[in-house]
Amino acid sequence: MPYRIGIDARQLQDPGPGAYIRNLVRGLAQIDEDNTYVLFVGGRYDGELEGLPERFAMVTERSPVFSLRERVALSWRQYEQRLDLYHATHYTLPIWVPSRTVTTVYDIVDLFYPDFMPGRLSKYVAPAQIRATLSRSHRIIAASESTKEDLVDYFDLRPRKIASVYPGIDDAYGPDDDGDDHRIREELGLPGDYVLFRGDPRPHKNEECVLSAFAAATRGGDAQPHLVGIGDREIGGARFAHLLARLDLASRVHWLDADAEVHLPALLRGARLFLYPTLYEGLALPVVEAMACGVPVVTSRNAALREVAENAAKLVEPSSVDSLAGAIGWCLNDRVLAASLAADGLRRAAGFRWSRVAEQTLEVYEAALSNGGARSRLLNRREPAS
Repeated sequence: MPYRIGIDARQLQDPGPGAYIRNLVRGLAQIDEDNTYVLFVGGRYDGELEGLPERFAMVTERSPVFSLRERVALSWRQYEQRLDLYHATHYTLPIWVPSRTVTTVYDIVDLFYPDFMPGRLSKYVAPAQIRATLSRSHRIIAASESTKEDLVDYFDLRPRKIASVYPGIDDAYGPDDDGDDHRIREELGLPGDYVLFRGDPRPHKNEECVLSAFAAATRGGDAQPHLVGIGDREIGGARFAHLLARLDLASRVHWLDADAEVHLPALLRGARLFLYPTLYEGLALPVVEAMACGVPVVTSRNAALREVAENAAKLVEPSSVDSLAGAIGWCLNDRVLAASLAADGLRRAAGFRWSRVAEQTLEVYEAALSNGGARSRLLNRREPAS
């Protein structure tokens, strides 16, 4: 008898979780012919998962993610749908879950940098909430080995309860121009020669160090590339402007808001270099996406970033302006090195595919449903289409 599996898909519109949910569901649709899926979509659902087989049903649940209301509403939805397993794609479970549970955790950066969490009480409530969710989950999916280690250390969890499953990358990320790249970059007003940085004012994104290192690496050269940043700039606007003025970068920094991420493949393919030297990262997907687009990468030698980028990118000590500036200058001035890094990155990125993520996720579902060793029927499935 097939299982009935529920997946929380209310964050489809959010850039990070949305890509995870959308691609995981499509991967499951390719390889699992037996089981029935119930996708809990939010009120803003706009057909992002159209074309799925009939065994995938959509159920609208309008309660906001991370709200008190969802904890009651999703309990009722799950009871109503008679689920065998529920997959929480963020770290909050309903008050009552009448099935086995799997929870995905991308990282726990909010616990290390709590001052940027929404609401004054969040920094005190979040750790207890996450702990309760993880203790109630039958299995946990961590987005990297680094995140798994953080969960074991921070919450004293048993390692065997956690599976490291690296996300895949969208088919849109590749080295070949799809024909619209130049038009997109022109409409966004981007310069012809630029370095790309994904960040925002949160401390772990290391924005000030990036700007200081970029200024040092490109000052006085014959060709002075511009820096294109992409990410939320609602916080710290005045401080950011003052920093640009102090570094004499006001005319060479172009900032795009987070909405421009829909054009990220085109932005990456046009960049000479991608910078991602964050202080902490549990999810290294931005680095893999850049490598898949054939762009040389400079990133940190810590946490999940080293896991995926070692021997395929230039690794730096992220808190050192000199280390980062040296790597930027080296990659910009040595075209042989840049080409070598780009080629190594392409090979590394080739292993991050959603068909593999779906396979590994089904294995986690099987472990959660096995209930002490009895083998489930989840793995009776066909291979994904090539």
